[in-house]
This record gives sequence, structure tokens and C-alpha cells, in this order.
Amino acid sequence: MANIDAKPSKFMYNLQHVLPSFADKTKGVVNCLVEVNPQTINKYEIITESGQLKLDRVGYSSLAYPVAYGLVPQTWDQDNDMLDVAIAGVMEPLAPGCLVEARIIGLMKFEDSGERDDKIIAVLSDDKRMDDITTLEDLGGHRIKEIEHYFETYKHLKKPGLCKPLGFFDTAEAVKTVVECQERYDTEYKPKLEA
Repeated sequence: MANIDAKPSKFMYNLQHVLPSFADKTKGVVNCLVEVNPQTINKYEIITESGQLKLDRVGYSSLAYPVAYGLVPQTWDQDNDMLDVAIAGVMEPLAPGCLVEARIIGLMKFEDSGERDDKIIAVLSDDKRMDDITTLEDLGGHRIKEIEHYFETYKHLKKPGLCKPLGFFDTAEAVKTVVECQERYDTEYKPKLEA
């Protein structure tokens, strides 16, 4: 599991700002902080400034998440939030707020309310059931359609047309997106952190 490169402290670390984005860049494995489990309509979010988990909203319909969902630490996407990661094939609920290592298999470029809000698609790196899933194609066409349908329609009852999937891309494009979001974090967000 990922280690924090910091001295022991009597204070709780905000893992979003102390964990590296990649647990193993050569294998395409990212650190991920879990916010949401599959089969829930509740949207939890880890507060960027403090690290606490909060209920952001109850979904607008009975449409439940088809994937576990969370964020990649020390990244900053174009929507002014940490880069999202959708973890497919999760068999057991994950504790919200826990750290998992997830192996990237692709990317869904995405627009929400006019802002880019891309989603890394991954699987749990230490789940042997997922060893053969190395690309989006391995995940299967129906699962990809399910992920796309969910994100395209999950806010439809709030306001139709808010969310637009912009296509699926391979692992190389996903890793490139993580790196771009790391760079954006370093220049746009990291200077705001208190020592």
C-alpha cells in the first residue's frame, strides 16, 4: 500500500495533499480515495480543504452508481476539483474515505455543466478477478455503455443536457490526463496549502 512520505504526526493528514497520485506509475496504478460505492444514489465527497467525507447530495433519481467512485490525490482537473476515478468491477463495498490502489484501464472524457470533468476508468489493482482486465475492451461493451449512460443521465431530472460524455480513450491517454492534472495541481492548487 502507498506510504506517506512524512514524519509521524499527532494531527491527521489530509491524504489528498500528502499522497502521491501514482502508487506505481510504471504499472499505471494510482492512489485513489474512495467516496462512493456501487449501487447507491448518495453522492459523497471528500472536502478538499479538510479531508472529511460529507454527503454532497442525494441523487436526483433512483439511478445508482454502477462503479465505485473517488479521486486521485494531488491532481486538479479543469472543473477545479480533484481528478475523478471510476473503479469498475468492485465486488464488496469499500469503506468510504479509504485508500485503494487502482490500475488504470482507460479514460472517459466528460463535460458537466459546461466544464471538463474527466473520469479515469480503473480496476482494483490487487483484486485477482481483475488481472485480465487491462483495457476498456476487456471490461466489456455493456459495462462501458452502462458507465456512459449513468454519467450522461444521472443529473437529467435536475436539468436535462447538463452532462455530456465526450468519448472513451486508452490507458496512455488516461495516464497523460493524470500527469496533466498533477501539473495543474502543482501550479494552481498547491500554492494555496498552508505549511
